[in-house]
Amino acid sequence: MNYISVGDMAQTYQMRLHNTQLKTTLNRLSEEVVTGIQKDVGKAVGGDFTMLSSINRSISAIASYDQATAEAGIFADAMQNSLDLMRTSASEIGVSLMSAATSSTPTLVNTTVATASDMFSSIVDALNTNVSGRYVFSGTATDTKPLDAAEDILSALGAHVAGLTTSADIEAAVEAWFMADPGDGGFIDQSYHGSQSELGPIRVADGQTVKLQMRAVDPEIREALAGFALAALVSNNYVGSDFTIHSELAQASGERIVAAGSTLASLQAGVGSVQGRISDAQTQNAAEKSSLEIARTNLIGADPYDSATALEAAQSQLETLYTLTARLSSLSLADYL
Repeated sequence: MNYISVGDMAQTYQMRLHNTQLKTTLNRLSEEVVTGIQKDVGKAVGGDFTMLSSINRSISAIASYDQATAEAGIFADAMQNSLDLMRTSASEIGVSLMSAATSSTPTLVNTTVATASDMFSSIVDALNTNVSGRYVFSGTATDTKPLDAAEDILSALGAHVAGLTTSADIEAAVEAWFMADPGDGGFIDQSYHGSQSELGPIRVADGQTVKLQMRAVDPEIREALAGFALAALVSNNYVGSDFTIHSELAQASGERIVAAGSTLASLQAGVGSVQGRISDAQTQNAAEKSSLEIARTNLIGADPYDSATALEAAQSQLETLYTLTARLSSLSLADYL
């Protein structure tokens, strides 16, 4: 009878080869169990990556939309909060100014215009809102604070009305200063530092865009500022000390603020509509992403049961190989004899 023997070096090499192969298999199966994706993607798709590439591109696009919707949502929320402060302030002080103007009590007028002046400062601060390094009401110049501080705006406005002696003239001058076109030396030229250009549409989903184009220089905003500024001029002693003029300007301020309140409510409704569209886009993107991930898993996914079973079998084989190697390495001539 003929026997075929395997030399020690050949046997050692064969053991090492089995060990390497089993470790490679273990690593592959472990990764498949953890990720749920087959290690050999080419084999999974039969060498045709067209569909997989299309799915991956769509998932990447949705990831960019997710970032855009998150940023747009934060921007819209900040814009809404600023408008809400303006509208709430208008509803709180407008009627109070008109009521104080009909009284003959200087203290009541002074107290009410002082409150309106404080609100003017708060509104200017709200219009200078910065979110993640971007100013909300600066148009395309999001790196630039749109408005001067409230006291600086009043100083510029006070110089414009200096020397005027009637409430009608002062009111007309304030209106003209706030509503002046660029280049006419008014509010836009002296106190606004944002862009004249609105922010472009923001793409939040496939084929869907939203617009957040409001700026501190928009006419509706300037009209509201003019109303509060009238009272602030009185409170900060820019229009002399005549009580009659103070009362008349308080009346004019209240009327303007009440009118601005309705406009601000409409602006809020517009921003609210955009917030709703952003939320809908986020829901749509999440649903599409989930569908695409399911499709990708169906295409290249590894069956968790099969992978776990194969992993357990490979571990058992590796343990058996280690046991066999240990026993062979302990053989001696004495044991053999």
